[in-house]
Amino acid sequence: MANSKLRLLVTRPAGQSVRLCALLEKAGYEAIRLPTIEILDPVNLHELETVSDELDSYDLVVFVSVNAVQRGVEFVLDRREWPEETGIATVGARSAEALLPYGLSTDYVPEHQFNSEALLALDDLQDMTGQRVAIFRGNGGREYLHDTLTERGAEVDYVEVYRRACPAVDAAAMLELLQPGYLGFITVTSNETLQNLFDMAGAAGQPLLCEASLVVVSQRQSVLARQLGFKREPLLAANASDDAIVAVVKGSLQN
Repeated sequence: MANSKLRLLVTRPAGQSVRLCALLEKAGYEAIRLPTIEILDPVNLHELETVSDELDSYDLVVFVSVNAVQRGVEFVLDRREWPEETGIATVGARSAEALLPYGLSTDYVPEHQFNSEALLALDDLQDMTGQRVAIFRGNGGREYLHDTLTERGAEVDYVEVYRRACPAVDAAAMLELLQPGYLGFITVTSNETLQNLFDMAGAAGQPLLCEASLVVVSQRQSVLARQLGFKREPLLAANASDDAIVAVVKGSLQN
């Protein structure tokens, strides 16, 4: 299949797929945007207000995503300056980059795998005795980061800075998109992204979707894909970065 004919469905939230789509298009592919997560304001701002006002008392703030950075930092900086004594950790490189426009930088970020496990493997985060930590995140999500930091002696608070929701979709347009042979790959960067895509496909589209080829960024998404009934083993990118996603697509087509 020629590069110019290959279509990739990009499922990142609106506004966060620009670089990935640009890289795919530069490589000669067609990038089709279909956000499968909608980013909304939190239901209650009280917790975010309280933590923002008490930020000096926190030793570390962990941002779990680009959305957490953008929503959380903007809220804090509208109320006050970021305290110099409060360290910053990000789960991934994209979140670290998202800090830069605000004049901030991360103190802790994994070098290769961009997930909670890789962040928690850093030497400086092994003994957290007496440390006060705030995790800026969306609604719900994994408990692993919170639980592990707590086990290591930290006092950990969750701060919900945004909500994730499954977008509404036109059923007919979705079915057309999923017709056999139309898409080369579908990129998926979280379990929620994949689950929402499956739900958006609906009963009529799910059998078609399960014939598609996925590009995922962790084994957890591969496991979920099998549970949902996908027929093909997904391509696994080295990490969740845009460059890694493009690289694994290119590599699969050269083999």
